[in-house]
Amino acid sequence: MKTPVFLGVATALATPFHNHAIDLDAFDRLIDLQLDAEIPALVVCGTTGEASTLTADEKRTLFDHAVNYVAGRAKVIAGIGTNDTEKSILLAKIAAQCGADALLAVTPYYNKCTQEGLISHYSAISDATDLPMIVYNVPSRTGFNLLPETWLKLSENPKINGLKEASGNISQIAKSIFKSKDGAVIWSGNDDQIVPVMSLGGKGVISVLSNVRPGAVRKMVDACIQGNYPEAAKLQLQFLPLVDALFSEVNPIPVKAALTKMGICSDETRLPLTKMSVDKRKMLYSILEELPDIR
Repeated sequence: MKTPVFLGVATALATPFHNHAIDLDAFDRLIDLQLDAEIPALVVCGTTGEASTLTADEKRTLFDHAVNYVAGRAKVIAGIGTNDTEKSILLAKIAAQCGADALLAVTPYYNKCTQEGLISHYSAISDATDLPMIVYNVPSRTGFNLLPETWLKLSENPKINGLKEASGNISQIAKSIFKSKDGAVIWSGNDDQIVPVMSLGGKGVISVLSNVRPGAVRKMVDACIQGNYPEAAKLQLQFLPLVDALFSEVNPIPVKAALTKMGICSDETRLPLTKMSVDKRKMLYSILEELPDIR
């Protein structure tokens, strides 16, 4: 049986920038916010981290810095997914050299592939290192959907540890949970579906919301783990307006605006992402003020 990389919450960290360069001081402040809330795992260079605009050297810097700064206080999961298997293999090797605990690899985008190609893609990456790997399904971003039948085959791979499911399709997620083999688990990839997915057997969430309200997300997930679904549902519903605001424009534009208000980092993004619009920023800030974090 596989041991899950983490149970509960992994925060998909934003990557702070200042004058077009990575702001490691701000990155440390963001990590400290997570550690103070006892978040068990951190994803570095995922979608929220603007991985598609980072160079391989910048990713190495972030992987290495996170591993050394966290110093074992949480799992560090390295985002290494691309639409080029060889590039993903290179990034996986870099992550392993830096001491990451696990890999996160999104399904190939743009050029896509067949379901069979997806199995070959992940098999090749998993063969490149000894690290466990989390598969990431997010069709709204990639234009490609990992089917439950394909997940069944992938979950039999001893190095494929679990699936971040952000399809939004609860019926599909239920089927994938049912088909998971050898201890492979599924985490919600959508903050508005944490409780529904966990009620079906999911083991937590890889979260954007926890960048700004880590304590609330941890409490929600902990309530699910303890079987207290009424309390978990109450928190899920309470924080839905903030989730909606954080996705009112393309992620991570709103989460960086929120982190700016919190004094963590600037709202600088890399083109083609831009700053949050004035009206939506005003709405986001109003909701943030209404929903303080929960410790």
